[in-house]
Amino acid sequence: MTNTEKNVQTTQICKNATDHAISGAYARGSILSGGGGCPSLNTPQAWYDMVNAYQQAALGTRLGIPIIYGIDAVHGNNNVAGATIFPQNIGMGATNHPALEQQVCAATALEMNATGIRWDFGPVVAVPQDIRWGRTYEGYSENTDLVSKIGAACVRGLQGSSLSADNTSAATAKHFIGDGGTAFGTSTASGPTGPYLLDQGVDQMDEATLLKLFLPPYQAAVTNGVRIVMTSYSSTTAGKVHGDKHLITDILKGQLVFTGFVISDWGGIDQVVPGSCSAPVAQSIHAGIDMVMVPTDYVRFITTMKSLVQAGTIKQDRIDDAVTRILGVKFEMGLFEKPMPAAGKESEVGSASDRAIARQAVAESAVLLKTSPNVLPIAASGKKVLLAGQGADDIGIQSGGWTITWQGSAGQITSGTTLQGALNAKLGDNLTYDRNAAFPAGTKADIGIVVVAERPYAEGVGDSSTLALPNEDVALLAKMRPLVNKLVVVVISGRPMVLGDVASADAVVEAWLPGTEATGLADVLLGDKPFLGTTP
Repeated sequence: MTNTEKNVQTTQICKNATDHAISGAYARGSILSGGGGCPSLNTPQAWYDMVNAYQQAALGTRLGIPIIYGIDAVHGNNNVAGATIFPQNIGMGATNHPALEQQVCAATALEMNATGIRWDFGPVVAVPQDIRWGRTYEGYSENTDLVSKIGAACVRGLQGSSLSADNTSAATAKHFIGDGGTAFGTSTASGPTGPYLLDQGVDQMDEATLLKLFLPPYQAAVTNGVRIVMTSYSSTTAGKVHGDKHLITDILKGQLVFTGFVISDWGGIDQVVPGSCSAPVAQSIHAGIDMVMVPTDYVRFITTMKSLVQAGTIKQDRIDDAVTRILGVKFEMGLFEKPMPAAGKESEVGSASDRAIARQAVAESAVLLKTSPNVLPIAASGKKVLLAGQGADDIGIQSGGWTITWQGSAGQITSGTTLQGALNAKLGDNLTYDRNAAFPAGTKADIGIVVVAERPYAEGVGDSSTLALPNEDVALLAKMRPLVNKLVVVVISGRPMVLGDVASADAVVEAWLPGTEATGLADVLLGDKPFLGTTP
């Protein structure tokens, strides 16, 4: 390989920054879709065709090295309209059921393959220590052992018994290391709604504490065969993790004997030495990052890499090691023999069997925080039930961030079943729904259900100083209380919330962010399945 061919193998760019013709000319090592990075028509077939165009361009270059296409399939193949959206990771932690998480991740890999993609930027194996963090729902638990156990199960589910087998996906343990432990107020990053409070901040703890809390999930992932690790935007007291050779090379590659490759986060190396072009590239590559998620200005990155190698600032053996690791994973995946998954499997996206797994996961993730006699389960007949709250009939709200787009959004953003739809299917005329609890005067029912819900967010946009539920949802309790004999509150959230008046209800259920299959939530409310979830 020429040095240029080696350099481009270390480069990953966003699909929105190129097209397949340019991709072929530059012989990309990898392409990704960021959150919401879908083709112009968001269908499984269009996804497959888009990925295949990039792959064919790569195969037409001098060496014909296939690309590896990556995506954030963090709770199902969640960028794809019509895909099965599973509970966010915090819900899967509440199940405390590793075998179920393995099924969820295997189903995710299946639906990814149907769209032509075989690299998942997941699982997140953060151990959130401050629930004000906007990525809390991406972590399975605040408990290191539980994260290790569930995260390893997801790796097994995605990768199967062999990475070269059909319907498998390369897993990525992320974000190495300490992204769940940053101190409130230490972030200097910002997003579309303003400054972040916790996300991309600083872990203000000694190394022994850092490694005790956050390293075991990576050890478990490596032991279970993970081949890719993504570095964290966060910092330690020594500086940005993206530029920390001790953590990446000495600890991850040395102590844990990780032999796969390390990828940066989106533009993550730029934060190592802000305002410089060459210094962050040199420091990050020297630290042990093998592939850089650029993600857009790839010409500048490749030119900078070339000049740094020529000058000896980046040693040739470091580049050779990085490329060897990247190509090794591509060989393990069988990409040279089979660059694309089998075509014609679009019907597997959102299949009935995958939705059944999701329904089970939703049921097992729901946590009964409080109940009183003769409240739950709700009888399927003979009882009048009132239902209120926007989150009771909104796929986008119940799915949360990282759903179709990066931040997610309220509304009918994809197909699935809401709680209102699921309850209506069982209760029929005994159920009356009004989003604002504007029921006719004189209404009296046996049971009232109010859904209070966080609105979708992702990353630091969701950092919160209050953990308060939306006022408009909480206000529905006062409207509903005199209309019913018993009041049930369902909380849809990406983390524990300050309940306040919500706690006065006769029963309180934490549903987390269940995804598209809220029938599983109806199952436990109606007693078809028992409550099994525990606060993670």
